[in-house]
Formats: sequence, structure tokens, C-alpha cells
Amino acid sequence: MALFSASTSVLSSCLKSPPNHHVKLFNKNSQSLSRRRLNPFISKASTTTVETPTRRTGNHHPNLWDDGLIGTIQEQPYDDSHCMERAERLIGEIKDMFNESGKFCGENAFERLVMVDKVQRLAIDRHFQNEIAQALDYVYRYWSDCSRDLNSAALGLRILRLNRYPVSSDVLRHFKGNDGQFLCPSAQSEEEKIGSILNLYRASLIAFPEENIMDEAKAFATTYLNQVLQNNNISSHLSKEIKYNLEYGWHTNLPRVEARNYMDIYGENRSWTEMGGNMQILNLAKLDFNIMQSVHRLELESILKWWKDSNLDKVDFARHRHVEYFALACAYCIDAKYYAYRRDFAKLCALATIVDDIYDTYGTIEEIKLFNEAVKMWDSSLPNSLPENIKIAYKAFHMAVNESAEAAKKTQGRDILPYARKVWEHYLIGLTKEAEWLANGYIPSLEEYLENGAPSSGYRVTMLQPTLTLDALLPDNILLEMDYPSRFNELLCLSLRLKGDTRTFKAEANRGELVSGISCYIKDHPGSSEEEALDYLKDLLQKRLKELDQEYLKPNNVPAISKDHAYNIARSYQLLYKERDGFTNSNKDIKDLVTQILLEPIPL
Repeated sequence: MALFSASTSVLSSCLKSPPNHHVKLFNKNSQSLSRRRLNPFISKASTTTVETPTRRTGNHHPNLWDDGLIGTIQEQPYDDSHCMERAERLIGEIKDMFNESGKFCGENAFERLVMVDKVQRLAIDRHFQNEIAQALDYVYRYWSDCSRDLNSAALGLRILRLNRYPVSSDVLRHFKGNDGQFLCPSAQSEEEKIGSILNLYRASLIAFPEENIMDEAKAFATTYLNQVLQNNNISSHLSKEIKYNLEYGWHTNLPRVEARNYMDIYGENRSWTEMGGNMQILNLAKLDFNIMQSVHRLELESILKWWKDSNLDKVDFARHRHVEYFALACAYCIDAKYYAYRRDFAKLCALATIVDDIYDTYGTIEEIKLFNEAVKMWDSSLPNSLPENIKIAYKAFHMAVNESAEAAKKTQGRDILPYARKVWEHYLIGLTKEAEWLANGYIPSLEEYLENGAPSSGYRVTMLQPTLTLDALLPDNILLEMDYPSRFNELLCLSLRLKGDTRTFKAEANRGELVSGISCYIKDHPGSSEEEALDYLKDLLQKRLKELDQEYLKPNNVPAISKDHAYNIARSYQLLYKERDGFTNSNKDIKDLVTQILLEPIPL
């Protein structure tokens, strides 16, 4: 499973997860086994003795968050009536700023863009949806008049496009000189020019296929901003802002992660905080962050209780990542009313990870076949012959899928369990095909490998049911526009597979992995190097991300909230693959994310 799996040795007796998965640490004995020796669970025809299988484990690091996690946090009263009243008061003041007759916006289209940018960047935009729509309708109506300098054009292009207004990147051509430089007004200060180029960079990341001007803008802005950082003569807050944007970009960013960083950046910028209305915006952002963190902590208690009550802590061969997945959901699904989404996302991701570890390392081929059959028949339990920890995992999995289906039924008004079951079966079919490749020593073509990557990526089993709990109706005809076999879904799955391969292939190769995007490319292009294969996959990923953005932002019948959450799942996984396999090695990047999103309030 592209999100959750670790790489594995060649094992024909176990179902293997896609080769772009997480790095696993094997014990010395399992590393030294030959291919023939790696079939300990297939008995010989002449032998009647039933041997106890020697099971492999992934040697995963233990759960980082013990049962007393919540109790160790010194809770602040951010969800009390006083904080709520203060937040409501600030929301009212900021709404006045958006008002056409307000003090700060007036008829200035650029100021409206700036207001929208601030509340979206600080992840408080859900409080101002009507005001944002009115502001952007005004900007779009007078777009040709309000995009007369590079800063306003770049800012407007990014914000309008992300809010699904049909704007062309050709607007940037007006600011490109014959020397390839993008021109700012000569009257601007040095810091204003840097801000304009930073807006140009951020706009260039929301690019569609064949938009050469966006590629040119990105190349220019990246070089310019890196040179600015090398000069070491800019303010600390501006340096932090540039570094953050260059590092996280768009596809490896999440709303609350960005908001948390920008609260620090804005807080250091004295000229920004002294500007009219900005302190109210910053204060609301901090207060809102802490209020929602208090809400999410209460929800986390129920996740921890579910984990223990389900006896999943006894499934000792698997990765325990329920807290990490819940934090991930909280990083982009913020509103208190979407608890069912966060809960189901965390549960199904955690269980999919355990199921993957059964297929990847722990289970025998006979046990996996029984698991497959139980899922197909939707039996409530597994045969008694199976190990107790597998039965525990299956029981929790079966119950969670059923409960999530019940939650979705309340929103959708129909039974979605049959649909959800087919999604899980489709996923297992993909894993089975990869297991067959592995068992037979077969390296497919890159086309065949990527085609199978859609079902085996695991994206659908983590996206479908949580998304159906949101307050948006998705009848089957509309669901097909965002789920399989839509191009949107295909690109989401493909982006995860490609990103994973670029981060895990070396660890897989060191363990004798036969199938990855790298090896498939080399098979298709004899004589090519590993570096050439990696460059090809990285280039292909960037092309597909552009196409994904176009599919995501083009208007269709899918409710915006459903499409946004489906897209943000992919962004969250891109974030965790940014430097390494953040799922298996969660004691690094994702540990920081959990701490930042769930555990540490922001000083007010």
C-alpha cells in the first residue's frame, strides 16, 4: 500500500505491498535467507507434519504515544465561553474589514486579495466564506484593471485559481522582459520587490500542463529568492518566510501547518502587526488554533480509547500509527462538525497499516488467503485456526468499516457499505498482483506497474468512507467524478506511487526488491542508469501533479468540500514522503507534526 507499506524481501509466500512503500528493518536472519529458503510456509507434498511457521516482523519502532498521552498535557481553557466570545467578537471585526464600505478594503481590489490571502494563509477562512466570495467576485470582475503590476497579478492569479475562477497564466507575460527577468515597479522598496517575487513563486506552483510561462516564473523566482537568502541582509521574518515557501511549496503543505508557521512569521514582523487590522487577524488565528486544538484533543481521547478497547495494542507485529493519522487529519480538516471524518480517517488508515503488515511480513500465504476470502464474503470473524492477533486486527477492521458506513449513511441517505467493500476488494486485488510478480521474479513494464498502482496505492480505502461523512451529497454518478475510474482519482493514486518510489527505492534495492518504478524503467530502457530512472520518475511526477491540479480545480459536479478533502489527503501524504518515509519512521517528521498540531498550544 503506497501510503502505509514498508519494503520487503522477496517472499513468495506473503502478499507484498507496492514497492514504493516504507522502509522496514529486518532482523539479520531474515536478511540472510535465500529465495528458496524464503518459502517456509509452503509444506512439501511428502510431509504430513504441520510445522509452526517462523514468522517475520518488520522490527518497527514502538508506539510513540502511550495511553497517558492526553493526561500528560496541561490543558488550557481555550474552549471555554470566554475564549469563544472573544473569537466571535474578532470574527465580527474582521468581517467588517471585508465589507465594501469597511475601513481597509474600500473599492481597492488589491486590498481585497490581501485580506483573502491573510485569512486563508492563517487557516481561519472557514469563518469568512461569504466575505471571501464577495471579495473575489469583485476582483474577478475587474481582473484586467487590478492586475497591472507583478505583485497584484501573481497574488490574484494564485488566489483566484485556487478558488476555481478561470484565470489564465498569460497575465504574467506582461511582466517578463526580453532578458527573462520578471519586472517589478521601480518605485518599490527592496523588501516590496522581494515580496512580489515571492508571490510570483507561490503562483507558479499552481501550474497546469503546457503552461510554459509558469515554469519560467518558477525558475526565475527560485533563483532570485535563493540569491536573496545568500545575501544575508534581509529581516529574520522575511528570511523565514522565503525558506518556508521554498521548502514546503504547495503540494507538500497543509493548512494548519502553514498557519502555525505564518503565525510566527507575522508575529516577528513589526511593520505587519502595526498595520491596521492585522493584529485582530493574528489574534483570531492564534485563538482559533488553540480552541480547535482543544476540540481535537478531546476527539483524540476517543481514538486512544478505541485503540485500547479493540485490543489493537496487542497486535505487536504491526506499526501503531493511530495518533499520527489522526493528527494528519486535523492538519487539514479543522472544523469541529467534521469529527466523523477525522475519526474514520484515523481508524481506517491505522487499520489499513496493520492489514498491510499482515500481508507484507507476518501472515502466511494460507492465512492471507483466508483473510481475502473473509473480506470478500464479509464474514464477521476469521477461522479459529488463525493467530489471535490477526483475528483481533480483522475484527477491528470489519467493525470500523461497518461503523464508518453507518456514519456515511446518515449523510448520504443510502447504504454505502457494498461500495466500500468493493473498494477494499479492489485494493487487495492490486496487492495480490504485486505478490504474484514478486513470487515469480517478474518485473513488469513501467506502464503495467503504474497501471496496477491505482488499486494498490491504498488511496481509495483511506479517502472514500471519511469523505462520505462530510455534509455533501455524493450520489453514485457524482461520486464517479472523484473516485475510480475518474482521471482525478487515477492521478491522485499515481502521484502517491511516484512520490513513494522516489523516496524508498534505495532501501528496497538494498533488500533485493525486484519491482519498483526504478527497476521497471530500467527494464524498459536497457542500459539506463538508476539516476536516469529516478530523474524520469521525478519529471513524470511533476507533470502528473500539474494535471492533477487542473483536474482538481476545474469545475464539475463534485461538491467543493468533498474534492478539497480528497485532494488534501494526497497533499498530506506528499508531505510525509517529502524527505523520507514518514509513515514507517514516524519518530522524525510526523512526530513533530503531532506535537505541533495536537500537543503544543500557541502562546497568546
